[in-house]
Amino acid sequence: MNRHGVGDTGTLPILGVPQGRTRWPRPARRTRWLGAARGLAGGMALLAGLLAAAPAASAKYPEQPIRFIIPFGPGGLADISMRLVAQKMGERYGEKIIIENRPGAGGIVAGTATLNAAHDGYTFIAFSNGTAISKSLFKLPYDPVKDFTPVSTVAYFDLILVTKAKGTLHSLADVLAEARKRPIVLGTINPGSTQNLSAELFKSTSRLNASVIPFKTTSDVVSALIRGDVDVAFESYAAVKGIVDSGQIVPIAATGTQRSAWLPQVPTVRESGLDYDVTGWNAIFAAKGVPEEAVKVMNTQLNEVLQMPDVKQRFRDLGTEAKGSTPDEIGATLRGDIDKWAKVIQQAGIQRQ
Repeated sequence: MNRHGVGDTGTLPILGVPQGRTRWPRPARRTRWLGAARGLAGGMALLAGLLAAAPAASAKYPEQPIRFIIPFGPGGLADISMRLVAQKMGERYGEKIIIENRPGAGGIVAGTATLNAAHDGYTFIAFSNGTAISKSLFKLPYDPVKDFTPVSTVAYFDLILVTKAKGTLHSLADVLAEARKRPIVLGTINPGSTQNLSAELFKSTSRLNASVIPFKTTSDVVSALIRGDVDVAFESYAAVKGIVDSGQIVPIAATGTQRSAWLPQVPTVRESGLDYDVTGWNAIFAAKGVPEEAVKVMNTQLNEVLQMPDVKQRFRDLGTEAKGSTPDEIGATLRGDIDKWAKVIQQAGIQRQ
């Protein structure tokens, strides 16, 4: 074996040249032959590299269906909102978006499913102000801030305070005056819900002589209100719109910072002089570590869809405001709400579950 890695006879077995018959060419010709061979090999390697890189260079996100995991059952406000957004995104951008409902356990089922999925930018989760509440109310197996990446808000909404139409409390001023005469009852759905904690926050902010009574469902709350077992109920407009329209109950105040477009005649609690506001929200997050491109594309597409006039009108019909945000904005909102509701939960004496 010589220094070129070939046999002592000087043949070229790798080119199929018979051993012992053809000898190496003269030095000048051999040098030119090796240079040509090396040039050919280098060219082939370069071509192979370009071909291998072509798919990556032409790849464009998204290239497969996207999942939106919803921590609520079908038919709820977040579910309806996200289905509308998914439909519009599919029509406009061509990608298929699959809605997957994973209700239960304060969002733990949905959150765990999102974290267990591949962190490739094809699985997202709907967070809400309820997610901020869950941080203090439940023993979560994850941290909503540290383990997830914010993408954009989808909608904002407030709650309304309602009384029975044939009662004596026709305004928030009436409620405050009545509370100076006797203990009043505030009705909400289950303990730890946004509605329930909003009532607790209202009670502490206004220093009312009141008790907060939770019920299992919105129907139970409304029935108690109409019977007179409850003086004021806290609920989303979407949940009680039909009953409000029927004239059985009357909205007397809204919890947002300004009057809503869907109930412009209803004043805010803040207008009564109380330093109080509750603004609910739905948003899209992803697991920490997903590609930045996926977050950027999803944020852009969400914000564009949420600006469409028909989408904004449909959201308004649901009692919500379609509005996107930057990732930093919704991230700050989540952190702020976690701190806010932690104090309310502690003050209300609600035990962690």
